[in-house]
Amino acid sequence: MLPEFEYLYGKPNVTGFIKQEAADFVVIEDLGFELTGEGEHIFISIRKEGENTQYVARALAKAAGVADKHVSYAGLKDRHAITEQWFGIHMPGKETPDFSVVETEQIKVLKIVRHNKKLRTGALKGNQFTLKLTDLSSTDGLVERLEKIKTTGVPNYFGEQRFGHHGNNIVRAQEMFAGKKVKDRNKRSFYISAARSLIFNQVVSERIRQEKWQTPMPGDCLILQGSNSFFAEETLTDNIIERVAQDALQLSAPLVGKGNSSALSEALEFEQTIITQYPELLEGLIAAGLRQERKVLILRPQNFSYALAENSLTVSFYLPSGCFATSVVRELIEEKAVVRHFDQELKSGTV
Repeated sequence: MLPEFEYLYGKPNVTGFIKQEAADFVVIEDLGFELTGEGEHIFISIRKEGENTQYVARALAKAAGVADKHVSYAGLKDRHAITEQWFGIHMPGKETPDFSVVETEQIKVLKIVRHNKKLRTGALKGNQFTLKLTDLSSTDGLVERLEKIKTTGVPNYFGEQRFGHHGNNIVRAQEMFAGKKVKDRNKRSFYISAARSLIFNQVVSERIRQEKWQTPMPGDCLILQGSNSFFAEETLTDNIIERVAQDALQLSAPLVGKGNSSALSEALEFEQTIITQYPELLEGLIAAGLRQERKVLILRPQNFSYALAENSLTVSFYLPSGCFATSVVRELIEEKAVVRHFDQELKSGTV
């Protein structure tokens, strides 16, 4: 079982459902770059409902007459949702196939554009979400929480779906790091990501528990707002503290890997007290060759709006790539499980 990570505004006392229907969870990808209109790669924008990303990728490969490995996508999208996402197919010197053959009631082709580069994993700017939370037990305190999220944000946790059912991906990672062979490359990647994400979440959770999430510690790694660039600052000047308060600089937590941490002094010591609690995971992640990275501690949704009804809440927001909408939802409601038939329970990752 996974530990319960700290809540920024206390555990919600309102219960409700998310994704009772696919239309309750709408995601639209934002590539963040213009397609050239020519090149060896065909980009296809697909609107899907009730189908997972890998299923659509296989259908596109069949329609194009290429091996599955020649179809790529920026990220996995949940099956139990309505999503618009891009797929890329490498087809040098070939005409654009008729992709209408993949269309069904659940799959629609929205756009087809040529491009000169491959669509790689993570190669998108972000996602626009519109979520409907239903059958709320009450609406007490929700407006206050919504306003806090709008102005302050939420912990930038990796969502529970990253860890598998009851944290099963962590168990599998431990077994793999102990020597068990995992032939499936995708499964190996899932298990490695889960192990790394658990350590990140625990560092974030502990900073919140100790109320060290708003102001920097000496030696903190600070990320320049809107970029992946960061630096460690051991001496906290008034200017640094003010820039953090204004969100021009953002506090971060580690994505562990090989090499020395970029954090210094007090921040390094703080992080190490948590990281060293997971020696098997740390050793396995280093052996996997992952390099040290950083990720923002607090997630501030953009374009945030909401509409509250008698027993439902519709909330819309934009998140950068790699961030989880469920991290926003968990600060609003305690989610009830949606019971589905077994054949509907197969999922392929999430956003």
